[in-house]
Amino acid sequence: MKITAAVLRSPDGLHHLEEVDLAPPGAGEVLVRIVGTGLCHSDLLPRVPGITAGVPFIVGHEGAGIVEELGPGVSDLNVGDHVILSFDHCRQCQNCLSGAPAYCTTFTERNLSGLSTDGTSPVRDSDQRSVKARWFGQSSAATYTVVDSRNAIPVHADLPLEVLGPLGCGIQTGAGAVFEALKVSPGTSVVVFGTGAVGLSSIMASAVAGATTIIGVDTNPSRLELAKELGATHVFEAGTSELTSLITGITDGGAQCSLDTTGIPEVIGSAIEILRSTGTCGLLGVQRGDLSISPSALASGRTVTGIRMGSGVPRVLVPRLLRLYRQGRFPFDRLVTTFPLEEINEAEQAALRGEIVKPVLLTAP
Repeated sequence: MKITAAVLRSPDGLHHLEEVDLAPPGAGEVLVRIVGTGLCHSDLLPRVPGITAGVPFIVGHEGAGIVEELGPGVSDLNVGDHVILSFDHCRQCQNCLSGAPAYCTTFTERNLSGLSTDGTSPVRDSDQRSVKARWFGQSSAATYTVVDSRNAIPVHADLPLEVLGPLGCGIQTGAGAVFEALKVSPGTSVVVFGTGAVGLSSIMASAVAGATTIIGVDTNPSRLELAKELGATHVFEAGTSELTSLITGITDGGAQCSLDTTGIPEVIGSAIEILRSTGTCGLLGVQRGDLSISPSALASGRTVTGIRMGSGVPRVLVPRLLRLYRQGRFPFDRLVTTFPLEEINEAEQAALRGEIVKPVLLTAP
């Protein structure tokens, strides 16, 4: 079928809306009409040489929409279902079978190549050339996409589908890091470095989990103000003099948990330094260089761990977050600013400038 998609044809170029051909859903797949898709910092990765299979490329991996067609063998969804789309995983390796699909042994192949595991793509352009369209199993910066049915999370039709997409990646990453990976408990302290969509989701989740000291650190004053509104008890601008001593004082000798969402080695060092001797630092950001950790930083019992996609099971974690949202305890929609799909480039730049937290691209009715 003919669909409209935002196609990136040059790593340093713009996304352009094009009419392309989308193959019908195969066995175990569904056709989804996209209503809205979030833009995530990871959507910049196809611009980085060596990360993906190269351009042309359709990004978008925080899609939400309505099931329009079922492929052969699909029994867990129905036409008309409202769904949130999340990452792809094999469901057969030991990690998937153990309830850790974010650490699937084929995660990179399935989510970061832009291609199916057989090396093909379901999309071709007007010249019948292949376009990478399996980014995180979905490439949802388009009017329609084909996904594995098991990557689609059914949601109630009364929820605002146009803003739900970010739950499939950024929001679940931040919240899952708190609930699933670090298992933050009541009365504890959490420090979050970077208050973008992932960091702010971590702050909201920490408040729900009962943490009594929640600290946000960022370079953007407006985001720090939002962090306070969403549950942070203290905020600091990055670069504040004596930041480490300030935080260790507030947390009575160091925080139980810290999260880095920036991927910057120097910031990660700070996130480790402000921990108490048995604290844990979770790394959520895409790494931007080699990380050097002094042995003495870990000798006292500190733990540093990488966290992918919040370490949760999407079909379990996302419904939990939606129940909290309905109760007004997890207002992730406050992070969202919407744009029409044709303004994808403007949305990308606004996010990079720090003017907005989470852009969501809406397709025409």
